[in-house]
Amino acid sequence: MAAVIGVVGLAFEARIAAGQDTHVICSGDGLTLPTALACAIAGDCRGLVSFGVAGGLEPKLHAGTCVVGSVITSGTTRFMTDWNWSRNLLQAIPSAVYGAIVGISAPIAQTEAKRALHVSTGALAVDMESHVVASVAAARALPMAAVRVITDSASRELRPVALAAMRANGTIDVAAVIRSMMKDPSELPMLLRTALDAAFGLAALLRCRQFLGPSFGLPD
Repeated sequence: MAAVIGVVGLAFEARIAAGQDTHVICSGDGLTLPTALACAIAGDCRGLVSFGVAGGLEPKLHAGTCVVGSVITSGTTRFMTDWNWSRNLLQAIPSAVYGAIVGISAPIAQTEAKRALHVSTGALAVDMESHVVASVAAARALPMAAVRVITDSASRELRPVALAAMRANGTIDVAAVIRSMMKDPSELPMLLRTALDAAFGLAALLRCRQFLGPSFGLPD
């Protein structure tokens, strides 16, 4: 078993996260994530990291910004990330910002909903895996860190055509996108802007992974 277990939500994130000292779990829709993590954790696992893209909640953060989680929130529950590990991440990733990440069980698409979530939690970013990873890490007394790159900023609304592309196993359903576009061609401009944001996020995610090395900056 690798020293670090990395948890992602999408197949392309899994390909980026993979490394010699990292075992990657792709959660897809997140329903099987707690069980998958429980099965993957072995005696030589030294930490869990939530890695991948996220939605932006802080209006000043643009697509491509890397957020290192200080605390993971879910409802009224708060999990502190490991400070020593997070410090390594902040030192390794240029221009990374440090702040709260909120975990939810379903994608958040509307700008109004993002604004309300930011006001109620103070979080900089939102994803669908970090809160599960933090909960399992706390239960197993393992250090946990989160590295998330914003793809859709707080001011960017995710249209149904974009959401339709995500399969439960973390892969992209291109046929679903084409079908949605055929039903409503007016979605094309917004989809192109979303794709451009995603490209910025993907490039930033690749850079982040290169900075972190095989064990994601986990302290010795």
